Amino acid sequence: MQQFTTHTFGQPVAAAARVLSWCLVLLVTTAIFSFAFSQLQYGWNWGAIWQYRQKFLQGWLMTVIISAASLAVSLVIGLVTALARRSAFLPLRYTAVLYVEAIRGTPLLVQILILFYVVANAFGVENRYVVGIITLSLFAGAYLAEMIRSGIESIHDSQLESARAIGLTKVQTYRYVIFPQVLRQLIPPLTGQFASIIKDSSLLSIIAVSEFTLNAQEVNAFTYSTLESYLPLAVGYLLLTLPVSLISRALERKFHYAT
Repeated sequence: MQQFTTHTFGQPVAAAARVLSWCLVLLVTTAIFSFAFSQLQYGWNWGAIWQYRQKFLQGWLMTVIISAASLAVSLVIGLVTALARRSAFLPLRYTAVLYVEAIRGTPLLVQILILFYVVANAFGVENRYVVGIITLSLFAGAYLAEMIRSGIESIHDSQLESARAIGLTKVQTYRYVIFPQVLRQLIPPLTGQFASIIKDSSLLSIIAVSEFTLNAQEVNAFTYSTLESYLPLAVGYLLLTLPVSLISRALERKFHYAT
C-alpha cells in the first residue's frame, strides 16, 4: 500500500519538477536575449517585412515540400545502398562503399555545387528543384544506408538460422524477420534525419532554389532590414524542426522500451 501511494504521488511531483525546470530555463533564456536586444542601437523596420509575408510563407512551404520529397527518395536510396553493401557481388559492394564514404566525407555545399553546375549541366538537367531534391536525397541516403546496414547486422545469427531452418528464402527472411526489426530501430533516427534535411535544405539557396532561406535573403536585399528578415527565418525553421525533434525523442523512448 505504501509503495502504491509513493508511486501515485511521485509521478505528479516529477511532472511538476519538469514543468518548473522548463519554465526556469525559458525565463533565463528570454531574459538574456531581451537584455541583449535591448542594448542594440537599431531601428526596427517590421512594417517593411510585413509587406513580404507572402514571400516568407511561400518559401516556408517550399522548404516543407523539398524536405518531404528528399526524405522519401533518400529512404529508397538508403535501403538499396544498405543491401548493396552486403552484396556478394564485389563491384556493387565497393560502389556502395565509395558512395557512402564520398558523401559522408565531403561538405553538402560542395556536393550541391558539383551536382548542379557540373553533373546536371553535363546531362542537360536544368531544373534546379529536381537537382536540389536529388542532392539532398543522396546526402541523407548515405547516412540512412549506414543506419539500415547497422540495423540489419544487429540481428542475431540465430534468428537467420531459424529462418533458414523453417524453409524461408532470403527474400522472405528479409521481409518477415529482418525488416520488421530494423524498421523499429530506424523510426526514431529517421525522424531526426528529417529535421536535418529541413535545415540542410537552406543550402539550396546557393543554386537559387526559391526556398525559405533564399526568400529571406531576397527580402533582406529589398528592405535592407537584416535582423527583421532573418529572425522570421529562425522562427520558421524552429516551427518545423522542434515538433520533429520532440516526436523523435518520444519514439526513442517508446521503441527503447519495446525492445
